[in-house]
Amino acid sequence: MTSLRVFIPFALGYFLSYLMRVINAVIAPDLVRELGLTAADLGLLTSANFLAFAVAQLPLGILLDRYGPRRTEAVLLLFAALGAFLFATAASAPGLIAGRALIGLGTSACLMAAFKAYGVWFPSGRIPFVNGLQMAAGGLGAVAGTVPVEMALTVTDWRGIFFALGAAAAVSAAVLFFVVPRRHGTETVPGTMTEQMAGIARIFTSPQFWRIAPMTVASQSMFLGTQSLWSGPWLADVAGLERDAVANHLLFIAVAMVCGFLGMGAIAERLGRIGVRTIHVAFTGMTVFAVVQIVLVFQWTGAVLPAWMLFGFFGTAGILSYAALPRGFPPELAGRVITGLNVLTFAGAFAAQWGIGVVINLWPAASGGGYAPEGYQAAFAMMLALQFLALAWFLVYRKG
Repeated sequence: MTSLRVFIPFALGYFLSYLMRVINAVIAPDLVRELGLTAADLGLLTSANFLAFAVAQLPLGILLDRYGPRRTEAVLLLFAALGAFLFATAASAPGLIAGRALIGLGTSACLMAAFKAYGVWFPSGRIPFVNGLQMAAGGLGAVAGTVPVEMALTVTDWRGIFFALGAAAAVSAAVLFFVVPRRHGTETVPGTMTEQMAGIARIFTSPQFWRIAPMTVASQSMFLGTQSLWSGPWLADVAGLERDAVANHLLFIAVAMVCGFLGMGAIAERLGRIGVRTIHVAFTGMTVFAVVQIVLVFQWTGAVLPAWMLFGFFGTAGILSYAALPRGFPPELAGRVITGLNVLTFAGAFAAQWGIGVVINLWPAASGGGYAPEGYQAAFAMMLALQFLALAWFLVYRKG
């Protein structure tokens, strides 16, 4: 029962976080039509979520280690509620950007706080599987951000949806604060701020960290930046799908992502019992993820849905690094280890999501509306090259 009191509130928070992260993939046509956004504009306002998320990660690690995941996430979710309300009332692109940034700040703890809490409440052998369940909750949020959002748009507009999301964020904050049990000795970590910062320095000078981080960042940047925005426009502009079909495809991609979170965690746990390291499972999954993207780079549209579902499934492999990396550090550094990795991941996601839009903008818009397929091809090829370089680095860098 205690395990459920820990898991369910954090899972609900991450469900909401992922829903707010991916919703722009569906409402993008409405934003473009109402505000006349270019591809770069759309990428910037959507990726503002990732930038604020990244900026928050290092102080978040200190907060998690000093004050605990329950209080930290509950307070931050109130900022997400404020951001959703601001986004819903914005009359211009700067207002939308500010709203998305506040949402990013407010949801910045939804995954890392859960990982920190699970590390306290669950045995270490169960962590990859429980982390996978947490990610699956986020995947369900991604599912909710597809066809259900498209259906909601028939009874309200995107502004009404964000008002509802703001209210849900406030409720989630209350649930976390009042339902998650306290545990003596885990809410505050002794030590001065100087000592806390020294812990961050120790992480960022660790060879082990720099062996694993590049491939994780490269893989997750492509996955997060594309799945939360550019998958929808790609399906419309490259595959030529109508809006309803795009929403349906996004739904299947999100379902595949849920299966990936559950499946990769379960696979890592089982292989761990026979001595296979979690980081090697992660490397294999990220390699397959990169190979799948070759289909998207060459725009082979004969099997669009299977290709994108494989993208959704294997794109989850990078999350295994968050279970593997802290094992090489003392437990009191766990919060800062995972947030240290996360600051790079979400800075990369910001750069990838905006950068893809910038590259797409290098080609003139298609005559019938939408963006040029050649732009997507160049942008996706650039991201794929970075992933293969980072995977090669993991193989050759042996100091960690």
